[in-house]
Amino acid sequence: MQEGKVISYASRKLKLHELNYPTHDLELVVVVFALKIWRHYLYGEKCHIFTDHKSLKYLGTHKELNLRQRRWLELIKDYDCTIDYHPGKANVVADALS
Repeated sequence: MQEGKVISYASRKLKLHELNYPTHDLELVVVVFALKIWRHYLYGEKCHIFTDHKSLKYLGTHKELNLRQRRWLELIKDYDCTIDYHPGKANVVADALS
């Protein structure tokens, strides 16, 4: 979003191996996908990631992460972003450049 308005949407089908991921990892797939496709807009900018999956807010404080989650956490740390819980249908994938 920019100035409170949606400027872009993105979607893709899950890959075959992703169909077996637990829900928590599927939520991370979405965050990583958004960061990768909009990285040229997000580097050096403060961004907020809103999700209706509350446990993602505490991703950095989890004690036991699998290898996939650790790799994705390192990618997320490359950006100046925060993950916030936003319940229900008012959920937005990324609010950048605002």
